[in-house]
Amino acid sequence: MIEIAALVAIAAISISIGLNVYRLAKGPDVLDRVLALDTMVINAIALIVMIGVWYATDVYFEAALLVAMVGFLSTVAFCKFVLRGNVIE
Repeated sequence: MIEIAALVAIAAISISIGLNVYRLAKGPDVLDRVLALDTMVINAIALIVMIGVWYATDVYFEAALLVAMVGFLSTVAFCKFVLRGNVIE
């Protein structure tokens, strides 16, 4: 039963990532694109966790933590670049 629920969740998250790609390409403003990219990172984390649930292994949870850290740092760096024009002061 958990396999079916995991497959349904993986499909829903994949659709959500597709909608984020659309917003990333079509976004009218740079801030909309940054928000779409951040939301895509969150969806990628959810997808990795759901694949870990589907395969019943713990390795994917560590990968999800690494993606979360890199996603947070990249979002902060990109927002700083948009606001100030440089990342390193």
